[in-house]
Amino acid sequence: MDVIKHELVEDRLIYGDGTSYQEWRDWSGLESLKQLDVVSGFAEGGRVLIVAPHPDDEILGCAGLLQQLAELKHDIVLVAVTNGTQSHPESQLYSPNQLNTIRPAETHAALEVLAINHAVKRIALNLMDGEITAQQDRLYQALRELIGPDDILVCTFDKDGHPDHEATGRVVQQLANEAHLICYQVLIWAWHWAVPDDHRIPWEKALKLELTPQQLQRKNKAISCFKSQLEIDTSTGQAPILSKQAIQRILLPCEVYICD
Repeated sequence: MDVIKHELVEDRLIYGDGTSYQEWRDWSGLESLKQLDVVSGFAEGGRVLIVAPHPDDEILGCAGLLQQLAELKHDIVLVAVTNGTQSHPESQLYSPNQLNTIRPAETHAALEVLAINHAVKRIALNLMDGEITAQQDRLYQALRELIGPDDILVCTFDKDGHPDHEATGRVVQQLANEAHLICYQVLIWAWHWAVPDDHRIPWEKALKLELTPQQLQRKNKAISCFKSQLEIDTSTGQAPILSKQAIQRILLPCEVYICD
């Protein structure tokens, strides 16, 4: 998920602890969101492309959806836009070269925990982490070659608050609009900076995917595979990229997707 601390994307600022898990759980609006029915929302036998800016975004955002899609025998393609190589600047433990191997391996381990590795094909685009906005044309061309006429697209929310997440969301939504494809944008960092009933999120377009206790438990275990993002970097003193608060929010008993 690669935190860019104190990075301002208009008014969506990621800093501090953010809105708490309990605040979201107590919000009645979360309960009243429309349900996302995977059976009716994803055509039987159809291919699903999940476009993740960094290794871990596909799990943080979509681990529940991935499990349900795999159970329904969907053809799933995970497109890794970057390998998240810039998450630990000046680190002696996690250099860019090391992360180029470590972070895809963490995704592989997470998919194994979800018991769906056999159902997912991973494609790495190898764009530069932290610079997707500047590489939007490259991302557009690469995805245009991958996307089929009947694909369903899943990506990060184009107002998620992280520049890489937003650039990815914009490009994927543009391609979906041009090809008249369904696109689901998942909230990840929005849970941090937004507040219940936040006007910056189009809740009227939001769909809630309920997770079973088992799916949520597997999601939690899958997140634990991303050790590079969960541990203190002793060589620099950098705190974990994924704080306890961030993980707790991600483990809400539902995933929320924006769909036009």
